[in-house]
Amino acid sequence: MKKNKISNAVIRRLPRYLRHLAAMRREGQERTSSSALGSRMGLTASQIRQDLSCFGEFGQQGYGYNVEKLYRELREILYLNQEKDAVLVGVGNLGHALIRNFRFRESGIRLCAAFDADPALVGSSINGVTVEDAAGLSAYLARHPTTVAVLTLPGRYAQQTAELLMEGGVKGIWNFTGFDVEVPGRFPDVVIESVHFSDSLQVLNYLIGGGERETE
Repeated sequence: MKKNKISNAVIRRLPRYLRHLAAMRREGQERTSSSALGSRMGLTASQIRQDLSCFGEFGQQGYGYNVEKLYRELREILYLNQEKDAVLVGVGNLGHALIRNFRFRESGIRLCAAFDADPALVGSSINGVTVEDAAGLSAYLARHPTTVAVLTLPGRYAQQTAELLMEGGVKGIWNFTGFDVEVPGRFPDVVIESVHFSDSLQVLNYLIGGGERETE
């Protein structure tokens, strides 16, 4: 299976493929074609074939794709079958909502603990996840090797906390702080995935306001 030199655009489409294939599974659909999948996703059939060819050969001429098989292979490509331990730092409204409502396990993540500096929250349990004192984060990481961290604390603490997490061995940070965290050169393997809600909403505002855009 080929996985080298894959463009960022292709990687970011993979979860979309997986989401639509999951819906097909629920609908009881056993197979699909690149044309049908593309129509469902708003992509061309050639784009579907080109994207999937980056990882190997999945379809059969005249048959298309087996939905279940392609779904499982895309989960493997996205490493969703290799569950990673995670912590969440910052149990405010957003952090609390993620712990309570987001299905981390479906994305290959096991949320093991949460951390906050508020004494009123320390020791509480949210959806089975214990909130621990933020002052003990480094000690926790030393005892419990952790691959992923979710940052939902105020942006002014983002860079300092992110570097503490990197020092503790965290390799991936899902950043909701609104601050663009930088990765120091001493951590070449760390990846930051930032979610900026305001950016998305402002793009929506532009589009519904009649702003010019390129059509596919």
